[in-house]
Amino acid sequence: MAFFGVGTTAATDAPAGGPASTTNAPHPSAPIPVQGPALGRGVRVALGESGPAVFPLILGGAEFGWNVDLESSHEILDRYVELGGNTVHTADAFASGRSEHIIGQWIRSRGLRDDIVLAVRVGGHLDNPGLGPVNLVRSVEASLTRLGTDRIDVLYLDGSDAASAPLEDTLATAEWLIESGKARALGAFGFSAERLVEARILASAGYPRITVLDAPYNVLRRQQFEGDVRLVASAQNVAVTPSHALAHGFLSGRHRNRARIGYSVRGSQLVGSLNRRGTRTLRALDAVAGNLQVPDAAVAVAWLLAQKTVVAPIVNAYAPQHVDELVQGVGVQLSRAQLAELARATE
Repeated sequence: MAFFGVGTTAATDAPAGGPASTTNAPHPSAPIPVQGPALGRGVRVALGESGPAVFPLILGGAEFGWNVDLESSHEILDRYVELGGNTVHTADAFASGRSEHIIGQWIRSRGLRDDIVLAVRVGGHLDNPGLGPVNLVRSVEASLTRLGTDRIDVLYLDGSDAASAPLEDTLATAEWLIESGKARALGAFGFSAERLVEARILASAGYPRITVLDAPYNVLRRQQFEGDVRLVASAQNVAVTPSHALAHGFLSGRHRNRARIGYSVRGSQLVGSLNRRGTRTLRALDAVAGNLQVPDAAVAVAWLLAQKTVVAPIVNAYAPQHVDELVQGVGVQLSRAQLAELARATE
C-alpha cells in the first residue's frame, strides 16, 4: 500500500562530470519508487488527554521471546518503524520478561528511545504479582531494568486480580512513580466499569488519573466491552487501546480452523454458536477485504478504529509481512454499509 510505503531513492551510475549511464536504468513501465520517509510517520493521534502522540496502531510484543525469536522480533520492530509506527507495547508477564529484554535490546541498538512511545503492563509477573505498593514498585523497577531504560511512557496497571490491593494504595504508589519520572501516563488493563468509576473518584481527590484503557475487544468479541465499560470510558474520555484485535490470529483469515477463535468455553450449544459466528465473520471480512483489495487483518483493524473511544489497537505480528498487512488498516475507511455487514455477521 503506497500510502504507508517505505522511502527509497533511485541510484545512478553516472561518473563524475559525465552523463548518467543507462545500463541499469529502470524500464519506463517499472513501478515508481516512493520518495522520502513513509507517510505513516505523519499520522499521529493523542493517546488520552495530554498523552503522547502515537501512530494509531500499537505493535504488541506478546509473541516476542515466545513464538518469535530475537532476530525475527527485531525485524518485525524494524518494519513497523519503517512504515511510520512509533508505539510498542509489552508486559512484565510476556514470556516471563523475555519480551521486555528483546524490545530493550532493539531500542538500544537502534538508538530510538526518544522516538518510541513505550507502553508496559505490570502486575502479572510471578515474581511480583498484583498491584500492591511493594510489588508494584518492584515490578516497574524490574521492567525498567529488562528494557534498559529509565522511564515507561504509558504504565498499564494489570487489574486482573482486583483483590490484590486497594485501588487507593495502587494509585498512591503510581503517583510516586510518576513524580519520580519512572512513568509518565497511567493506563489500566482488566478494569471493570465500577473500578474505572472508583479510579475517577480518587482522581478527583488528587490521585493520578487513568487516561488509557486496554480492553480485549474485536469484531468477534464485542459483548464484554460494549456495555458499561465502554460507556464509562467514553464518559471519562479515556483512550481505548484494545488488545486481541485479531482474536489470536483468527481474524487474519489465515486460520480457518474454527477452534482457533481464541475462546475458552464449555457446552456444545455455546461452542456451536461461536463457531457459526466465527465462520460468518470470516466470510464478511473476506467480502469487505475483497471489495477494498486489502487483507482481512486490515479490515479487522479498520473496524476497531471505526468504533467509538478506540484510539489505537494493540496488534501482534509473527513476521514483517504481517506488519504490512496490519498497517493498511489505518488507511482503510469502512462505509456504513460495510460496518453494518460486519455487525450482522457477529450477531
